[in-house]
Amino acid sequence: MTAGALFVAVFLACAVEAVEALTIVLAAGAARGWRSAGWGVLAALGVLVLIVAALGPALSVLPVGVPRAVVGGLLLIFGLQWLRKAILRASGRKALHDESAIYQRELAAAVAAPARSRAGVADWYAFTLSFKGVLLEGLEVALIALSFGGNAHNVPLAALAAGCAAVVVAALGFAVRAPLARVPENTLKFIVGVVLTGFGIFWTAEGAGARWPGSDAALPIIILAVAGCALGLVALLRPKTLEEARRP
Repeated sequence: MTAGALFVAVFLACAVEAVEALTIVLAAGAARGWRSAGWGVLAALGVLVLIVAALGPALSVLPVGVPRAVVGGLLLIFGLQWLRKAILRASGRKALHDESAIYQRELAAAVAAPARSRAGVADWYAFTLSFKGVLLEGLEVALIALSFGGNAHNVPLAALAAGCAAVVVAALGFAVRAPLARVPENTLKFIVGVVLTGFGIFWTAEGAGARWPGSDAALPIIILAVAGCALGLVALLRPKTLEEARRP
């Protein structure tokens, strides 16, 4: 896996997660105040740094083959989960992911919640909302970065790609003070789901002792095959008639 491919794959996957975390933080800050929301973000980032610092070195002491099997399994879990939802959305069987609608729901909930301070934090709701949003999405970012970086033997570059994705998304979001609704997130999730599933299949098989024809040259073929199957499912699941499209 080349350095450029590693950077792009991690950047795209992490950018999708960063957009979702940004929406939650923006709702907390706009409704409750930026100070407490900001402390929640910093606290979550601190926890994530500790998790990455603990898990990163641990990958190097695992027996040969185990990291690839474990990482491949994790990527399959993420990839198939994203790809399933992306296929349903692309075929019209599930509503498209709408960051503006999610932002409005989070904003309404934040406005309605009672205000109270705790542990020196002026607004505990804003703190916990931002903390949980960044931590949960950040855990997926960390696992993706460690997975790709560990298998490519280049964790620093994967971490750099994840950091760049987070910085770019955060800068854009806070510049406009609104969710990034114009980002083609549904398309990105489809692409990332295909890529993660392809890598997951490739590394899980290698971790189990299989040898792909052509070694790494088989990876693009696997990804194209996954994409073809996904697009085929979209066509198969797409409603054929107006009556079928209106069914719940």
